[in-house]
Amino acid sequence: MRSAAWFSVTRCYSLSDAPAADHYRVSIKRVPPPAGRPDLAPGLSSSHFHDRVQVGDVLQVRAPSGHFFIDPDAAVPAVLVAGGIGITPMMSMLRWCLDKQPERSVHLYYGLRQGNEHAFKAQLEELASANPHFKLNVVYSRPAAADIQGRDFQHTGHVDIALLQRTLPHGRQQFYICGPAAMMESLVPALAEWGVPDTDVHCEAFGPASVRRAATAPAAAPSEVALEVQFSRSGRTLTWDGRDANLLDFAERHGVAVDSGCRAGSCGSCETRLLAGSVVYAERPDHDVALGHCLPCVGRPTTALVLEA
Repeated sequence: MRSAAWFSVTRCYSLSDAPAADHYRVSIKRVPPPAGRPDLAPGLSSSHFHDRVQVGDVLQVRAPSGHFFIDPDAAVPAVLVAGGIGITPMMSMLRWCLDKQPERSVHLYYGLRQGNEHAFKAQLEELASANPHFKLNVVYSRPAAADIQGRDFQHTGHVDIALLQRTLPHGRQQFYICGPAAMMESLVPALAEWGVPDTDVHCEAFGPASVRRAATAPAAAPSEVALEVQFSRSGRTLTWDGRDANLLDFAERHGVAVDSGCRAGSCGSCETRLLAGSVVYAERPDHDVALGHCLPCVGRPTTALVLEA
């Protein structure tokens, strides 16, 4: 679906749970204006679903993609770390583990500000009560007056390496992390410093967050000189001057429409045919980029480009 603006923007939702036999159930919360800013508009995408999408409407969906999924080795405990809406894929992983591997040790750390943001609260508490191998750790950074520690949450502060070191048992675990930039950029390097192998850390950022891993070899540097970028379908030839973080921002700033979703190199919605030139990524995208294509949302040019957009 597209919002009206000076250029069109594709609004996407990612669905992270397995379908039932005859349906795919998705819960979409209506997003209000930011706290204290009633002058700002509510969420465009969530409002569209609530106000305009009806039973019987046909929606365009993509097949599952990316590398963020649970390792099936039941002998290795799973540590699921979520921040805010990053709880969504963790619910899918958790339910799968509890259904298929009920003897597997699973630890969930869920960080959020306070109780009014606590998604899946009843479901998580019910699952923790019914499964002795599932350990639930909810962390509020700013508990409200009505939030009671020990009932609504277990810890105050943030999900950080000190909390994991204090509460996890010794031994090997595999970590699955999904959250905002601040969580990802602090926790993933801290796990490496703790000695957790890179192969045991799996992460997915939402939004434009990215995580630099210590073991990642440095990529070729993007060009700092002015480069010609041609958008063949749009009939535009523009000059890249390095001021934009990536090619998607560059295209949007100049009114060139490019479909996008996660804006983090995970979903592949922006995958565009690369007709000429080369693109570099600061980190390897989670999406498997097809030969002869690129991901504008995380790519920057190293040479003049011709893009089929």
